[in-house]
Amino acid sequence: MALLGLRVPRDLGAVAENVGDKVRRRPIADLTRTPRDIVEKRHNFTLYRYTSVPGVTTRGKPVLFVPPLAAPALAFDLRRSCSVVEYFVNQGRPVYLADYGAVEFKHRTQGIEHWVDSVVPAAIEATSTHADGVDVHVAGWSLGGIFTMFSAAAHPELPIASVTAVASPFDLREVPLLALARPVDRVIGRFVGPAYRAMGGVPAWLTRAGFQLSALDKFLTKPFAMLMHADDRDFLAQLEAVDRFMDSMYAYPGRTFGQLYHVVMRSNEFATGAMEMAGRRVHLGAIKVPVLVVAGTDDTLAPEPAVVHLLDLVTGAARTQIVRAPGGHLGVLTGRGARTASWPGMQTFFTEAD
Repeated sequence: MALLGLRVPRDLGAVAENVGDKVRRRPIADLTRTPRDIVEKRHNFTLYRYTSVPGVTTRGKPVLFVPPLAAPALAFDLRRSCSVVEYFVNQGRPVYLADYGAVEFKHRTQGIEHWVDSVVPAAIEATSTHADGVDVHVAGWSLGGIFTMFSAAAHPELPIASVTAVASPFDLREVPLLALARPVDRVIGRFVGPAYRAMGGVPAWLTRAGFQLSALDKFLTKPFAMLMHADDRDFLAQLEAVDRFMDSMYAYPGRTFGQLYHVVMRSNEFATGAMEMAGRRVHLGAIKVPVLVVAGTDDTLAPEPAVVHLLDLVTGAARTQIVRAPGGHLGVLTGRGARTASWPGMQTFFTEAD
């Protein structure tokens, strides 16, 4: 039912149940983690392998999920029935996850090259070794997708079957929010460097605020949306899971933030397909394996044109493919629409690349 174009809850029994659970602070979402084991624990990441489902035949090469910074790795396992790792485990594919853990003051000197040259390559090699030496599908979300692409370009010797970037913006001129931020940068830009160096990075509360700002309309209208969907338990469960995700945001290490600030606000270096790292120039055109781009049609933080630009940069890839899916920056990875768009598209791509 709709009134003046707005959704009106129809199932009053469901409304009563859901409101009752909210009032009593009973969880609506099943936030139980998908079962997993630690494969390897290092000082800069922990590698997990998700447990196979009894009765489901294991098939296909393994997939390794690479998170961004600041956002917790639980984004890949947001909640039961809306978890990208759970989906692929149920498909029978071996699933691995690299988790960096929380960023602390001692990490302030770590730059992008730390993840591109050390963390991501080590996670790929450890995954391949644990999976009996086969090549690995590597899929990163947001900045994790950028890490994935530059790691593949910088280290062609890695056992990689394919690389995937989910909601990873490469042409930052296509991000409207940044156009609004540049005038502010001209005023306060000279204070940014001393501030993040003094703090050792960007605190978690500020990264959380930035994420909320990227979807400000949804953040401000959330109470109204809950009222309109008071009878939709799956909708309310998703909001609950996203709240947990937002409450778990991490800090940004200082040097990485400084590099990203320069790229985002000043040079748009990612859009060139090349970046200076550890004394050499890394070119995305050096990637030879198949490349998949997943873009969210409602993503304000990484709009479709900014994400799809990657396909213009990977000129040496064996083949390229794009999957367009409904959802915002988090939703395209693990929203309700990802069940029928992002995940099946990724599974088809992985199967063809196997």
